[in-house]
Amino acid sequence: MKTVFMKIAVANEGGFVSPHFGRCAEYTLFTVNARNEIMEKAVIPNPGHEPGFLPGYLAKLGVTHIIAGGMGQRAQNLFAQEGIVTLMGATGSVDEVVQDFLNGSYVEGESLCEHGLFPHQGCEHGHHHEE
Repeated sequence: MKTVFMKIAVANEGGFVSPHFGRCAEYTLFTVNARNEIMEKAVIPNPGHEPGFLPGYLAKLGVTHIIAGGMGQRAQNLFAQEGIVTLMGATGSVDEVVQDFLNGSYVEGESLCEHGLFPHQGCEHGHHHEE
């Protein structure tokens, strides 16, 4: 029996990485063994965008890593408190991005949903960003 090494949650919009983690339609979960082989792939609906809910929810599902186009800094901090690594700046097909990550060729970029001097620049919504 192969032991689970990590569980990756990818923000998914129609098979592509969503630019904003908390507002995507669904998450694709990849269960990976110590040889970086995908053991299982499942798609779950986004349970809703409530402040502070997603970090605990995904931690209970065993998620160790998150890949998304973007996420607010507060949300990244909340995931870090749960021991979950967040990787931002991803674009393209969910499957290809995960393969790049597993192959060691994933290059993390800037969050596509930054919240600094110009709030919501690059975001298509005007809400607070608290995952």
